[in-house]
Amino acid sequence: MRIAYKRRIVAAITIAAVSGILGAAPSSPQDDSHPVGLSASEVDGLSQLAGGYLQARATMVTTTPPQARISGISATRAMANRTSDEFAQLAAKGQRYEQVDGGYTKAVVDVTVTDSSLEGATATLQLTEDTRLYMPFTAAEVAGGAPEYEEFSLPHTVTFDRTADGTWLLASDKADTGSGPAPSTQLTEPDAAEDTDGGTPDEDEGAKDSPSGTDELPEGSTKDVKLQAGYDYGKIVAYADKYWKNPNKGSYRTYGNDCTNFVSQAMKAGGWGIVGPTEAGQRSNNKKWFYTIFVDRTSYTWAGAENWYWFAIKHSKRTKALDNVYKLASSDVLQADWDRNGNINHTMVVTKKYNGVPYLTYHTTNTHNKSLKKLVADHGGAWWYAHRT
Repeated sequence: MRIAYKRRIVAAITIAAVSGILGAAPSSPQDDSHPVGLSASEVDGLSQLAGGYLQARATMVTTTPPQARISGISATRAMANRTSDEFAQLAAKGQRYEQVDGGYTKAVVDVTVTDSSLEGATATLQLTEDTRLYMPFTAAEVAGGAPEYEEFSLPHTVTFDRTADGTWLLASDKADTGSGPAPSTQLTEPDAAEDTDGGTPDEDEGAKDSPSGTDELPEGSTKDVKLQAGYDYGKIVAYADKYWKNPNKGSYRTYGNDCTNFVSQAMKAGGWGIVGPTEAGQRSNNKKWFYTIFVDRTSYTWAGAENWYWFAIKHSKRTKALDNVYKLASSDVLQADWDRNGNINHTMVVTKKYNGVPYLTYHTTNTHNKSLKKLVADHGGAWWYAHRT
């Protein structure tokens, strides 16, 4: 059954309230008799239950003093125990964010159900969580260029168990966080596996530049001087702002790990010219950078983070290495090697800079205007490679 329900829930909770919000219902035998599928009203009710739970997660990372409880959310005993532990970790994460850059003042969560199914006494919803995490900037600061909020879009698979009396209990939640940085409301680590969208180049590229430093710089100590290569930096940012959430499917396909594909699209929008193959079989040539409608005829440098690095900084010289991540300016690119194994895993583009802090936008997980300070705080073990575009 395919359906598109959208639900917004805004609230605040305390850790102490979690046991009441996600209180485990008494164990009881389940009745396996059920209709063929879920009715529209059942899907709507389950979407509210899922939305309340996701709003609770988001609220845990904010600094807003909890003043209200979300009522009517029940979970299985196992899910209640898991959630209680995770909420405590999220609260600690929120406190760390507050120390790093002021944290988030409030959270607003939208839930869109895209599919539902029923098997026995278990219902499953496929849904997308769209969350905005508001930053502690005044209206005047926002008008002056500060980001009002960070936002992300995250797919979930959520299941519910039905008790004998017909009550639905939240049973599980699996977020599809992909291989990039986990959203602020999640606790998973990024996947440091080999980038499957790239590949082994034709030639050994040798050693990379040293990773960029992460020490904060005094405000006003750097000048955001671009390379003056005739690129339209505003168009790079505008493209990222437009397609961070909904991919430009009319012009490009998406990849399982879509971060570098997304950044390549933004660079092309800003004026990067295609460096196409002069003959067949040049997909693995890091001196080339091209896209076609066929995966096996698109260069590794287009969608592979490691390959992109070598094309951008060595062969085309379209980017220049920066020795510190806080020197990044709007339209610049930041890459990450999560486990310091020499293989870059993730690519992001700067869409804002305010008071010396760059804000990053990327795919996988689709995220808009994430503070560099939070990224560095969450992933202290990573190697970072900052590019001036």
